[in-house]
Amino acid sequence: MGDEATPKRECAQMTCRISRRACLGALALVLGCRASGGRGGGPGSRIRTRVVSVTPNTTETVFALGVGGRLVGRSRYCDYPVEVAGVPVVGGYVDPSLETILGLRPDLVVGARGPMGKGLVDKLEGRGIECYFPQTESVHEVFQMIMGVAERMDAKSRCGSLLESMRNGLRKVEKAVHGRYKPRTLLVFGHSPVSVAGPGSFSDEMLTLAGCDNAVKHGTRYPILGFETIIGLDPDLIVDATMFSGQNAEAIGNRPGWASVRAVREGRVSKIDSDQVLRPGPRLAEGVELICRNAHVGVEI
Repeated sequence: MGDEATPKRECAQMTCRISRRACLGALALVLGCRASGGRGGGPGSRIRTRVVSVTPNTTETVFALGVGGRLVGRSRYCDYPVEVAGVPVVGGYVDPSLETILGLRPDLVVGARGPMGKGLVDKLEGRGIECYFPQTESVHEVFQMIMGVAERMDAKSRCGSLLESMRNGLRKVEKAVHGRYKPRTLLVFGHSPVSVAGPGSFSDEMLTLAGCDNAVKHGTRYPILGFETIIGLDPDLIVDATMFSGQNAEAIGNRPGWASVRAVREGRVSKIDSDQVLRPGPRLAEGVELICRNAHVGVEI
């Protein structure tokens, strides 16, 4: 199943094209954030002062926009920034408590689309509570999510500077990886079973922006792989983002099955302990840089 290594020139050109599209999209959204007022069919001018966020990336966005003081509820997985610890918990992002959310009297509930389906949104909107649950499976969609939260919370000025900072971060990585060979990389999220970044996912795009070539070319966005498949993919590099406490970069080789993978045998396993690579939110440029530094030893950014 493994592909042959892509020539350096083609890799560099592809990285530049994708990165440039992401950055141009981000710039357009920055300019959109600087525009005043709501647009037709948009959230309008009403300011939301009691907000519940049920996913970590939207919680980070609320704080990154400087309006964290309006957050009255969060999921148990919302752990960044540290100030969020004092916000009441409404459950998980798969099983939030409708009763707890209603008890907080929110005028806006936000979250990423997907984890809990439409059920929660339908119940909340049926009670007259505004909801905002956008898709965040690409860099472009992450920027749109940030802009949407900013519009609803009257934080358009802060939105512009935040998106511009993120765009500059992506541009720095683009410059750093220009002309470098793109290692075929397997980004691992779980060990038992082995779950990885697949094509069309947010993590797949992060790999590309970090100057890597995702070893997984077919399947779902976050497929479960057996070791025969992994051996066939024959990645140059494995990025272990499982974040298991106390494990080091070599620990993956001690797990059953991994010793048969060439990248493990040759010591090309990189451990990432930060959740930055997992969350499609305001820290995505930092996550891309983190992957880049693990994939390209000695790179200057």
